[in-house]
Amino acid sequence: MDRPIITCGAILRRNNKILLTKRNVPPFENHWCLPGGHIEKGETVKQAIKREVKEETGLDFSPKFVGYWDEIIPSIEWHAVVLVFEGSFRGKIIPQKSEVKEIKWFSEKEIKNLSLAFFHKEILEKYFYAKKIQKKHL
Repeated sequence: MDRPIITCGAILRRNNKILLTKRNVPPFENHWCLPGGHIEKGETVKQAIKREVKEETGLDFSPKFVGYWDEIIPSIEWHAVVLVFEGSFRGKIIPQKSEVKEIKWFSEKEIKNLSLAFFHKEILEKYFYAKKIQKKHL
């Protein structure tokens, strides 16, 4: 591992379900994950997450920053800082076949039983927990 890379991920929520994509590329091929990916040179993080969501799902995404997570996985020589966004979206779901095998909505309970790519399960667990805390204080 050289130095960390910066990636971005999107939490798209509808009817208490989260949209996940099944990866068609290594690492973690055939695992579910949040839509997202690498930030290209000369691109802002918000431009990157909008582009990645559009490329992978066909949806137009309006991002709002949620937080960041360190992803350090020595077994695959992976070290990334992932910037996570949630937000509204519109359009029709159209998967990008070269990177995405399948797109599906999952409940929190279903996500607990999935094997997700990278640290996306931990990210979603913390996201769900934070939402429950916010709800209690409203």
